[in-house]
This record gives sequence, C-alpha cells and structure tokens, in this order.
Amino acid sequence: MTEKIAPTEVAIDPLLAGRWSPRAISNKAVSRELLRSVLEAARWAPSSYNMQPWRFLSFDRHHDEAAFQKAFATLVPFNQGWNANVPVLICVLAKTLTPKGDVNRTAAYDAGAAAMSLTLQAHALGLATHQMAGFDINAFREAFSVPDDVEAIAMIALGHHGDPALLDDVLREREDAPRARAPIGEIAFDGAWDKAFK
Repeated sequence: MTEKIAPTEVAIDPLLAGRWSPRAISNKAVSRELLRSVLEAARWAPSSYNMQPWRFLSFDRHHDEAAFQKAFATLVPFNQGWNANVPVLICVLAKTLTPKGDVNRTAAYDAGAAAMSLTLQAHALGLATHQMAGFDINAFREAFSVPDDVEAIAMIALGHHGDPALLDDVLREREDAPRARAPIGEIAFDGAWDKAFK
C-alpha cells in the first residue's frame, strides 16, 4: 500500500494529504541523488533568525553498512523489528545554542520544520518515511560523538514503499487502519484558550 489519503475535514494540498508513515519499507537501495534531494529540501526550511539549527546524520546501509548498524543498534527493539531491512536511517538533531552561546529556544521547532520538509520531499519523490522517537539518545550520542550543544530529536526511516504482507499481523493491521486525527476544534482555538476554532 503506497497510497493512504487523509480523510480531511476540508481540502488540503494532495502532497500533505498523501503523506503518511508506513512501516512496510523495501530493502531496495535509495540512490544518492534521491537522498541528496530530501536533504536539500530540509536545508531550505524556515528558521528563526535564519540560524538553521538542524543537523541530519544519514545512515545508508548500501553506502556504509557499519555506520548504519551502529545507528540501527540504538533503535528500541520494537523499531529494530520493522526496520530490519530499511535502507536508510536519518537522525534529526538540533544545535541548541546560538552563535553567541545563548539558548536557542526555537531549535527543536526549526529542526521539526526541516524534518517535515524532508518527509514531504520524500513523499513527492515516491519514497516512504516513518519518524520515530524510539531510540536510545544517550547511546546514539556516544556512538557518534554528538557535541554537547546538539540534541538528538528523532530518527527517520527512509526507503521505497514495501509490501505490507511481509509485516507481522499486528503491524499489518496498523498499516491497513484508517488514518485519524483529533478534530480541528480540539487542537485549534479561536481568540481564547479552549475556545474551539469553528
């Protein structure tokens, strides 16, 4: 299943409505050209004061298997299970300090915007992405000598769409389940806290 359109309340751009997070990802290699394209999209995300605090550590098993395995080892066991054949992992990180040494309070927000740009570009290219919080941040920091002023935020699985039939029963059921989100009135307010947007 490569397509799973969001049942939106009002129409939104097909690129946004079509982006989703499958776990059925093929082990087929992702070309360096495609990988560079998604990273380029992330590079052009907006950021506060144009500080561009995002950093991306990519791990391509077809390019550097040893580095990929070091990153893979930091995933929690559940995520290791369905990522066993994924060709690329990308860690999303953020520099937490400004060039002056002050705390950059928007660093994670900006890195999230860059990660969204990456995932949308991947979707536009026909690739699958799945973002994960489930990895051992301390083990990752140690394995890759991440500087103290850089926060590891998330890991993204990237690859070509795979066959959901190869997933175990529980994951296949999740893959087939309809997409759902809280209604707009629960997440967007109009002029006052908890006054639902209508």
